[in-house]
Amino acid sequence: MAPARGHRWPIVSALTRFWADDKGLSIFSALLLVMAFVLPPFVPPDSGRSLIGDIISALLLVSGVLALGERKLARLVLMPVALVALAVDLGSWFVPVPKTWVVAMSLVSLLLFLTVVLGQTLRSGPITYHRLQGAVAAYVLLGVIWAYAYALVELLRPGAFSGPVSPADGPRAFLYFSFVTLTTVGYGDVLPVHSAARSLANLEAVTGPLYLAILIARLVSVAVAPGRHPKPDAAAPRHT
Repeated sequence: MAPARGHRWPIVSALTRFWADDKGLSIFSALLLVMAFVLPPFVPPDSGRSLIGDIISALLLVSGVLALGERKLARLVLMPVALVALAVDLGSWFVPVPKTWVVAMSLVSLLLFLTVVLGQTLRSGPITYHRLQGAVAAYVLLGVIWAYAYALVELLRPGAFSGPVSPADGPRAFLYFSFVTLTTVGYGDVLPVHSAARSLANLEAVTGPLYLAILIARLVSVAVAPGRHPKPDAAAPRHT
């Protein structure tokens, strides 16, 4: 798929090409793993956000939506949603915005990221190592998405969770609970006590194993089985 052309901002054009290349999925996967698992223990409490980080995320999201070149309808639907979510997120640095709105719009942005990553992973073409990395990135994004969902529930219904979680830390406080639920480990030290929190936890516990068993297992089987790659485009030249 050829990257979108004609953007006025060179950095957006460069990032759109980044998304259009399969290698971009591996790079994004590595960055996401660092952000989700490596950095949190070293970040002081109440400092999980930064303006530079939000700007970088905004550029990545906008360029990712633009990279969905073969899906014009998806671009038309997703771009307005992305711009509204990013406007709230970035605007909160300059004007007072309720924390619930910031977390909710961040959750929307993460859902859009998931759509972009899955769209690039499952687009037409052979299933490469980089596509498999994209599927892993989508799995990690699921864990992060549910962490934001739990944080939003806690903001709307204080005391929805019991255990060693500090709501003041925002979504980062729920990353641990989210991933032990996604992987169905369930240590039991953090417990959802509100009905909405329990419903979300149930849904995440079902989604995690199904994602691994259906999507990633399917992609791996296609990648390793000879002759099972998607058919090339009819316009592509054939070599004899």
